[in-house]
Amino acid sequence: MKSILNWFKDSYSVCREELRRILTDSGVMIIFAVAGLGYPLLYNCIYHNGILEDTPIAVVDLSHSAESRRYIRKVDATRELRVVQKCPDMKQAEDLMRRRIVKGVIYFPEDFGSNIALGRTATLSIYADMSSFLYYKNLMMGANFVMLDEMEQIKIERYSAGGMSDQEISQLIEAIPYEENNPYNRTFSYSIFFLSAALLLIIQQVMFYGMIMRTGTARERGQSYFAFSSARGESGVCRILFGRGMAYWLLFMIIGVYIACLVPAMFGLPQRGCFSDIIVLLLFYVTSCVCFVSFWSSFFHRRETVLVTLLFISPIAMFLTGFSWPVSAFPPVWRVFSYVFPSSFACPAFVNLNTAGCDISQVGEQLRNLAIQSGVYGLLSILAGYCEMRRSRATNRYDDLE
Repeated sequence: MKSILNWFKDSYSVCREELRRILTDSGVMIIFAVAGLGYPLLYNCIYHNGILEDTPIAVVDLSHSAESRRYIRKVDATRELRVVQKCPDMKQAEDLMRRRIVKGVIYFPEDFGSNIALGRTATLSIYADMSSFLYYKNLMMGANFVMLDEMEQIKIERYSAGGMSDQEISQLIEAIPYEENNPYNRTFSYSIFFLSAALLLIIQQVMFYGMIMRTGTARERGQSYFAFSSARGESGVCRILFGRGMAYWLLFMIIGVYIACLVPAMFGLPQRGCFSDIIVLLLFYVTSCVCFVSFWSSFFHRRETVLVTLLFISPIAMFLTGFSWPVSAFPPVWRVFSYVFPSSFACPAFVNLNTAGCDISQVGEQLRNLAIQSGVYGLLSILAGYCEMRRSRATNRYDDLE
């Protein structure tokens, strides 16, 4: 019993000492304050609108038919697109795109109207500015919505010309009535699409940056985290890792509640999940992040190295959350590689809870994976700690932190 009390006493001493060093390290505090607290606000301010409306486009109508003119009017009436220029040929339309006046072009060939009149397949071409995904999305959505409406109108005209009644036409065109319903992102807002995954990724990346900065600083000064006078000996590795981890765990549970609960409320993002379920997710996620960073920090010996590493892994970690491409479509290599990062499990779980309104039982698989990840990284951290302690003692490379 006494040894257990001493174990927790030593861990508490390490935790308190680590908190003191974090709070007195101006560089780490800037990272935690600016990135941990400021990035969620910055992202939301940048993507606050989340909806791109009236994307300017040009139209090249070589058909000059009633059908093409009707199509153009409907396109101009959509929320997504606005026709700002009607060009006589593609050369002028290309020039407008090159000068960034328009973000897309809709081209009607000469036989567009005649093909429709003769009952043949009529084609039109769409050209999008791919400098932004949103330009492409708006052009495709607006043009396709109008195309579906036009196809229905053409069917009505053809059936009516064949002598069918309105009731018969209605039964043929809409034999099974349906209603479109998009409950999770009705406005196709980019902020809901992007920020739901990005917010939780910030926790992992900021912890990775700050914790490794602290580790690199200590090693640059010839100090070892396994030389605390209150926890010497090989039995002290676990209590040192636990104490250090607890210091970061406490800080990032506070930051996590701020990011996952307060920031969405401040900017009106969906909050369909139960608060207690979000807290449970944060408990698993922050624990996994602490173990993850604790292990990888053993490979960094310079404070500035983490800058390059962070810039390299951030877009990869973001992509592996599955927010822009379904995980089921990942190649096997990338799917296995995604298991390295806690965010690969936590971000989809947060989207399911907070955006889709699932309960904690429906993200059980992600929580289980986070728990397994915590155990694996925890054991690897202990092994890395033993190796560092023995190496530092054999070479007398490091001095005490105190």
